Amino acid sequence: MRKIIIGIIAIAVALSPGDAMARKKNKKTDKHEVKLEQELETKDLEHEVKIYNPSKQLYGEWTLTSLRKKTVHTQERPYIYLDFDNYHFYGNNGCNAMNGRFTLSGGGVIAFKDVIATTDECHNVTRDKDVMKAFADVQRYHVTQQHGIEYLHLTNAKGSPIIVLKRQNLDFLNGAWVVKEVAGRSILDLNVRLVIDAVMQTLHGNTGCNIINGIIHIDPDKDFAIQFEDIHSSGNDCENIDVETALLIALEQTETCKRVDDTEMQLLNGRGETVIVISRINLR
Repeated sequence: MRKIIIGIIAIAVALSPGDAMARKKNKKTDKHEVKLEQELETKDLEHEVKIYNPSKQLYGEWTLTSLRKKTVHTQERPYIYLDFDNYHFYGNNGCNAMNGRFTLSGGGVIAFKDVIATTDECHNVTRDKDVMKAFADVQRYHVTQQHGIEYLHLTNAKGSPIIVLKRQNLDFLNGAWVVKEVAGRSILDLNVRLVIDAVMQTLHGNTGCNIINGIIHIDPDKDFAIQFEDIHSSGNDCENIDVETALLIALEQTETCKRVDDTEMQLLNGRGETVIVISRINLR
């Protein structure tokens, strides 16, 4: 009899209005979480990018990531730079410098012509000769985007992939910048500036005391990765040498960058901490 009473009480509690409302609320919460997860997954899915202005959307530098469905492995970074001013392109096939011409037609038609390269010998997994031959087979193109990164797909006439390139996502770093902050310290001297050229991979600047020069290393396997190396200073002694020292250390610590908006950029260390904040200078 006691077991029967306990069972009846348990059923009554389960059917109580409060419990029913709680289950209904949890159900709504679960649906909301599932919907949110689905929205996030949708944003991360690769989707087609509509090309309405090729000379603007395709202009610039693209890094080769795959060749005939195989990942590219080379010592040098393989890339092409599409210049729509004269429809020429230049770059590197992973071993040698190369250049040539290209043409575009409606409906996603593209062709590469007169492609030539230097003749140094390399021992890459992906042979430079295969890269050169691949450009000759390209007839069409389309662009996709995933995780905010654009990919240029070069295919044959039937749409089979020949070359896939990733947008060189550091183009927005090109130009002159004033240094606003170093290691959490505000820099009031407007003469502390950096000039970054991600295409030529060079760094120039003024520390407020000395002129500095260096080179830029870009890891094509990592998004928004940038490192400053071999930085040299003109070596003058100044009162604000501590600013220069902090800036040089921060530059050496930089591994990635983060775009705040069209005018401000953050340079981050390996732990994701901001070490330098720079603001764009619009030079005439």
